[in-house]
Amino acid sequence: MSTSAERTLASSIHDAKLKSAISKAARHLMPMLVILYFVAFLDRTNVGFAQAALKADRGVSDAAFALGAGIFFIGYAIFEVPSNLLLKRFGARFWLARISITWGIVAACFAFTTNDVMFNVLRFLLGVTEAGLFPGVIMFLSEWFPNKVRVQMFAIFYLAQPFSQMIGAPMSGGLISFGDSLGFARGWQVMFFGEGILAILAGIAALFLLTNSPAKAKFLDDDEKLALSNAMAVEDQARNQDGPKGIWSAMANWKVWYFTVIYFALQIAVYGTTFYLPQEVAGLLGKKVGWEVGLVSAIPWLVGLFACYFLGRAAHTVARRRNWGTLLYIGTGLFIVGSAWAGVSSQPLLGIVFITLAVASFLAVGPITWAYPTSFLTGAAAAAGIGLINSLGNLGGFVAPLMRTAFNSAMPTTSGAWGVISLGVFAFLGALMMYLTRFFRTAKSDELLDEPVMHH
Repeated sequence: MSTSAERTLASSIHDAKLKSAISKAARHLMPMLVILYFVAFLDRTNVGFAQAALKADRGVSDAAFALGAGIFFIGYAIFEVPSNLLLKRFGARFWLARISITWGIVAACFAFTTNDVMFNVLRFLLGVTEAGLFPGVIMFLSEWFPNKVRVQMFAIFYLAQPFSQMIGAPMSGGLISFGDSLGFARGWQVMFFGEGILAILAGIAALFLLTNSPAKAKFLDDDEKLALSNAMAVEDQARNQDGPKGIWSAMANWKVWYFTVIYFALQIAVYGTTFYLPQEVAGLLGKKVGWEVGLVSAIPWLVGLFACYFLGRAAHTVARRRNWGTLLYIGTGLFIVGSAWAGVSSQPLLGIVFITLAVASFLAVGPITWAYPTSFLTGAAAAAGIGLINSLGNLGGFVAPLMRTAFNSAMPTTSGAWGVISLGVFAFLGALMMYLTRFFRTAKSDELLDEPVMHH
């Protein structure tokens, strides 16, 4: 056999082993990661179902609720980068499990809320204990999966959001209704305690089901470990040529701050919509928050599940990521504004449609947004840079409820339309900034996107 033919044969064997390794890694790692984020997203947003009950039973005011809904992100932001650096030190398996168990304990304590102060303290502690989960998983996936399939893996991870609301919304509403019928506890107490215990159990499971690196994976054979490790080494070398070196260099890098602003704009739309979704649906339907509202609230997340997965698969080149990203940010803004108009016009069905399309848009654009920083960050710089983008970007979750409340107070309407419209403006900023990435110099690892690598 000629040398050229031998090289071709070796390359095809290597590609086959790489495909096999990626497929096995996805099957073994993604379900646990989705479960962790499922419970995290559930525990950070279930306050929307308890707002009216907390006000009636414990006197938690609207202003305190708005502050508590957002103060989560202050604790989250402060401890995000340190948590990510500790994950780098102790390994993803142990650190992600630790995060889940400690936030589960705090989440369960919400069942014993007595007043405004306790509610806000617990929300802050929930942010502190959950800090590092999301950016830790983003970094973990960027060390396991090549750039060509990374957005697809991010999209699978993001499916936890629609799953948590599609399943979690009726579950939260159902637990409230069930708890109220028991007699010995309030429904909202049963909801908080039960969903906190879920996080503790998920953390214990993560200790047994996650693996820190391909080299330590018992589910890969030696050839698969070598193929995957080599592929990631090539990308690490490319990212090292492009990106900042070290922690402080990453935190001072202009591209890191650019994508922080984009992510901040996205989180304004996400949390400004998510926190108030049950109340908005209840208002459109003219119903109280409970099982029925929970069921209808699940519809946007069901549609978002498909949008997230299929658009994540479609965005596998630089141009497609940019184009889809820009269009989805524009869609997010337009549909949020449309939902405000539907509320003013007393069009409940149209309001549900617009909310559904807004949720689908902002869910699908999240994985695409994360493809950019992971294309030029690696090592300690990735731990710091990804942590910074997520921590400061997530402050949008702090700003959104306060901004929405402020606009509604300044320009009061029955439907609260101006507060909703203010969320959409930031999505348009995200669209503009995503479009302007066309003028960026292409990252070295992004050049690998156009090479014929596996797609499954």
